[in-house]
Amino acid sequence: MKSFPLHDVVSPLDDSWSLERLAYLQQTFADAPPEAVLTWALHTFTPQICLATSFGPQSIVLMHLISELAPETTVFYLDTELLFLETYTLRAQLEQLLGIGIVRVTPQLSVEDQARLHGPELWARRPDQCCELRKVLPLRRFLEDQRAWITGVRRDAGPARQAAQLVEWDHANGLVKLNPLVDWSKERVWDYLRRHDLPTNVLHERGYPSIGCRPCTRPVREGEDERSGRWVGFEKTECGIHRWPSEAGKTAQAVAPRERR
Repeated sequence: MKSFPLHDVVSPLDDSWSLERLAYLQQTFADAPPEAVLTWALHTFTPQICLATSFGPQSIVLMHLISELAPETTVFYLDTELLFLETYTLRAQLEQLLGIGIVRVTPQLSVEDQARLHGPELWARRPDQCCELRKVLPLRRFLEDQRAWITGVRRDAGPARQAAQLVEWDHANGLVKLNPLVDWSKERVWDYLRRHDLPTNVLHERGYPSIGCRPCTRPVREGEDERSGRWVGFEKTECGIHRWPSEAGKTAQAVAPRERR
């Protein structure tokens, strides 16, 4: 079995994340299993690394891997206060089963305060602004003292995600972003969940492959991609927490570390 380096890829204290360094990491870990990528990332960034979970299938795979590799790692979710009851139920199941704590990250505005300031049901009129207030900004605040975060982004989840890389620089939040399952298919994710007998959201059995907030999520029809049930009626399939620059931007823009507190 091929071995993957820990010490010679990047020093844990090195924040010079150049495009060349990222390209080297892409090549180094091109054939690596998620466990190898996570082991390197935990060695390099702990304690300033965290795993984001949406409690979707790929998130549960990563939560299971983290629980076995380093259960003390920070795992967090963005609670918009508009999630399905089934999602909250699953969170409690996973905490107990995996023996990990899951940090709840909330918006500064309650749903009621948001309605007073911006009008009722902002998600039905200006969903981008609603996502910005309830997901994008809370995430940015939470990541301020982190050096890397781990996500369950997969390229085959939708057209907007095909530019995702295994290890990349998150320009919006100013830190390293790791997508250990970026090349996994939906079938491979579900095979892993069944093999390890891991619980999933019961809404998947009711036609919801991608589950977000209650008002903005519907079941998908046969033949639609798995994120097509999000923000129906709008030209929107992403909440805004995952953003990728254009190919031109990636080649022209230097990667600079963010100043840390």
